[in-house]
Amino acid sequence: MSSISKKKRPLSPHLQVYKPQLTSMMSIFHRVTGFALAIGCFWVTWWLFAAASGADHFKAFHAFAHGWVGRLLLFGWTFSLVYHLLNGMRHLIWDAGSNLDLDGAYRTGRTVIIGSIIITLFLWARAYGIVLFK
Repeated sequence: MSSISKKKRPLSPHLQVYKPQLTSMMSIFHRVTGFALAIGCFWVTWWLFAAASGADHFKAFHAFAHGWVGRLLLFGWTFSLVYHLLNGMRHLIWDAGSNLDLDGAYRTGRTVIIGSIIITLFLWARAYGIVLFK
């Protein structure tokens, strides 16, 4: 048996083999934001049950939601929603056969990241009554 066959190497491409690239990191982050959206559904369910259960339950939900932890979670959920939506649109563009080259993938990837940040900040500014454009 040769010394090469004795080494324990991954059987398929693995994260330890490749250095991070924008496309691979966006793919992983798309899965992470999808999971965050699923977990965020518990938040919405809690809100609905609290609203249906009476004033005391809704006050408890409201107190948590308007605390710093609740706002941070909601901000993350908002960002996840926007990122997942824009990246999903990016995949639809790819399905149509457009921007499949490396330059197109990086250009649309940067657009998704920047667009996600801008749209999330815009939504939160509007939620707090800050008018950015007249």
